[in-house]
Amino acid sequence: MLDDQIISVKEILELEANNQKIEVKGWIRNKRGGKKTSFLSVNDGSTINTLQVIAEGQLINEATIKDITTGCCVQINGILKKSIGANQRSELFAKKIKILGLADANEYPLQPKKHSLEFLREKAHLRFRTNTFSAVFRIRHCISFAIHKYFNDRGFYYINTPIITSADAEGAGELFQVTNLKNINSSDANYENDFFGKKTNLTVSGQLEAELAALGLGKVYTFGPTFRAENSNTSRHLAEFWMIEPEVAFYDLKKNAALAEDFLKYCINYCLEHCKDDLLFLEQRLASEESSLKKELRSELSLIEKLVHVSKSSFENLTYTEAISILKNSKPNKKKKFKYLISEFGNELQSEHERYLVEKVFKKPVIITDYPKKIKAFYMRLNDDNKTVRAMDILFPGIGEIIGGSQREERLDVLNKNILDFNIDKEELWWFLETRKFGTCEHSGFGLGLERLVMFVTGMKNIRDVIPFPRTPKNVSF
Repeated sequence: MLDDQIISVKEILELEANNQKIEVKGWIRNKRGGKKTSFLSVNDGSTINTLQVIAEGQLINEATIKDITTGCCVQINGILKKSIGANQRSELFAKKIKILGLADANEYPLQPKKHSLEFLREKAHLRFRTNTFSAVFRIRHCISFAIHKYFNDRGFYYINTPIITSADAEGAGELFQVTNLKNINSSDANYENDFFGKKTNLTVSGQLEAELAALGLGKVYTFGPTFRAENSNTSRHLAEFWMIEPEVAFYDLKKNAALAEDFLKYCINYCLEHCKDDLLFLEQRLASEESSLKKELRSELSLIEKLVHVSKSSFENLTYTEAISILKNSKPNKKKKFKYLISEFGNELQSEHERYLVEKVFKKPVIITDYPKKIKAFYMRLNDDNKTVRAMDILFPGIGEIIGGSQREERLDVLNKNILDFNIDKEELWWFLETRKFGTCEHSGFGLGLERLVMFVTGMKNIRDVIPFPRTPKNVSF
């Protein structure tokens, strides 16, 4: 331990209070009381809980107490004693208070009252100080740590794939261009004069590069930012988000699906074990929100019950063809039908279809495999029927698709044909194709959007509320 390490509020609250001297630094969440005695709620971000500080007038001068307002930053030295109150184990009796940073009560926007999530998105530079967002971002950290721990403990190697690339992994075309040319809108823009000597963009996936590493290191994973220039302002889409993409040599689709299921359960269980207080707070918050909803819109399970249920469930496995049959013969609601009808093989599954399968039919996560090749990416392995590919999507309650993956096409002749069919520049992917010439083997992988998993674990409904500074169309603030 460093000699000058500051003890956190979380650590203080875990102490067995015995009249010990304590120094704490943090921000004032609330102040109540009068001239003789003031009660201060102090939080430093280490926990959802606050430390109650008792400031008595004969020890702390009146001017200091007056300057203490919600939001100001303080250093407090005092004696930690057992509390006689019912809501806390201990409380700090202040001997000395130093104001490190004032917060004007007339201007500070986060006064101790309920604020809408829309309002707090506009105050993203301050929303870390609220109970809701401090809980969300502590859980986001916990999930990120669990991801690294899971793969490290199982012999995976963490690799960093390029953020700037000339390849479009998905063939989707929704890319952010990277250039230092001034006339890029000109039809005759000469990319040979650009910084990299060719047209480049921000990556949509590190998968193709991860495949290269897996075919030499065996088991690898990436964890980095990815970008899509999709002009979508829904609650499920971001222009910048974080992806986890493991890739494993010698894995077929079945092993890939088993890995993904085990991985998701591990991350959920890790949060259940290490984020109890934050999850309890978010569960209570969600219950309060749902109490005002119509009965049919309320969740059957509480947040923590839902996490436990998923972590203990054996995920349902079915093919795309089986899923289509279920959906075609379904009756989602007497009053309401699907907005997007399922009419024939080859239709994309919409979010409403995915959630119906998970929440109404099977009531647990679902793994759908063997999708039509025409609606999936060029690198997915073709099945013997020549109509479907060895793809998989994992669907979660309240979220829909949370993981997408596949067994990769290792046969050079088939991959060459796919590239031609998808109208992809073969020369741009020469390096990818060469791995199929030199020691090819079956291999598989999947992609998990970190924000989707954080949404599920926290119960937040908008993806903008689980990333510190969301990037969406017309919004690049902070």
